[in-house]
Amino acid sequence: MADRQHAIEQDKIKRRSNFNPVEENFTEEQANTEASRCLNCKNPQCSKGCPVNVKIPNFISELKKGNIQKAGEIIRQDNMLPSVCGRICPQERQCESKCILGIKSKPVAIGALERYVGDGSNSVKSEIVENGIKVAIVGSGCAGISAAADLRNAGFDVTVFEALHELGGVLRYGIPPFRLPRTVLDRELNNLKDIGVKFEKNVVVGKSITINQLKEDGYKAIFICSGAGLPKMLNVAGENLNGVYSANEFLTRVNLMHANETTTPTPLRVGKTAAIIGGGNVAMDAARTAVRVGFEEVYIVYRRTEAELPARLEEIRHAKEEGIIFKFLHSPVEILGENGYVSGIKLEVMELGEPDASGRRRPVGTGNFIDMPLDTVVIALGTGPNPIIQKSAESENIAIETDPKGYIVINEKAETTVDSIYAGGDVAPLGESTAIKAMGAGKRAAATIIEKFSSNK
Repeated sequence: MADRQHAIEQDKIKRRSNFNPVEENFTEEQANTEASRCLNCKNPQCSKGCPVNVKIPNFISELKKGNIQKAGEIIRQDNMLPSVCGRICPQERQCESKCILGIKSKPVAIGALERYVGDGSNSVKSEIVENGIKVAIVGSGCAGISAAADLRNAGFDVTVFEALHELGGVLRYGIPPFRLPRTVLDRELNNLKDIGVKFEKNVVVGKSITINQLKEDGYKAIFICSGAGLPKMLNVAGENLNGVYSANEFLTRVNLMHANETTTPTPLRVGKTAAIIGGGNVAMDAARTAVRVGFEEVYIVYRRTEAELPARLEEIRHAKEEGIIFKFLHSPVEILGENGYVSGIKLEVMELGEPDASGRRRPVGTGNFIDMPLDTVVIALGTGPNPIIQKSAESENIAIETDPKGYIVINEKAETTVDSIYAGGDVAPLGESTAIKAMGAGKRAAATIIEKFSSNK
């Protein structure tokens, strides 16, 4: 059997100064060779590992035959964003982790094949039977896009409301173009426009328009998938100094507002040394972005060891190749400053204790501290739900229940406590923080809406 294929990567030195994709797509020969490694299992565990249950052996079988368009059609039955998910999904923890080949060898490179097929095939416009029922979707990220596709194909009149001036949600503002080229994202969004999904940008539901106004405009169902845009901060002294960013702000300034370009009106103070606090994919994205915008030294500061890093292995490898320095077993206790600007950070040296609720060993302070000189701190500790919609609903006497952390409470069918209002993705407390899991949330909401209005006929 052939060895697992690997995409050609941009030189690790050259890529430090550009935002071009790090990885090239498979060549036709590589795709065929990798597809030939699939055992076409009768009981495919890989599909069970996919949050939207893409029929993985089926699409790979068509690829083996040279039917790339048919392979793309099979994927898009369950996943409308194959080119996106093939690039950013953690396949090593999902579909590829279930591949039988992985027991004694390396699993099939399912993500790379999905990307190859997504890029090489076209979305086919099906015949849509209109039902005239209007549905509003709040947010144009993964959950919103997925729900929009399924609802539109079922005949609904779908409008997606996006708060920002560009579409795509976190795919646009949070993920750098060296991981997800904007041409790829735009192509996927255009596929939705082609089937009649309508998009309204610069509309903040809860401010620009209320839920009751949406209902007055004739929307029979509302799906809230506005994401988790509220950053979690350190809550330590010095956090308000100039030079401290949340990862959301830092990445949005660069990815969406082009702060790295000389002609942009959006400021970004590029210093010499930056510390990124956190160990997830967002932290890696922020660190690798900091390198590209011109910081000379970039550190990842993480309170556990490398073994506990939650980021994808590929992201960690790329970060190391790009010269990012990992500072493990250190936790910030204070951000230091001079004249209103960051001058350094005080870190406590940690050690690992007993496992916590996540199953990872808990970091415990040793009482030993170090001061680290730097001029920029980016805090990448996760995000929570923005409360705008929930607060607006409350003022309208719409009782959308939220949990103590502000997440919208839903059941397994994506229903909220209010009839005809649904929620999913990062705004709901089900841990759907990856693109494909958010898509699964969108598909569940769409299925519930379709079922409801079909039974009402």
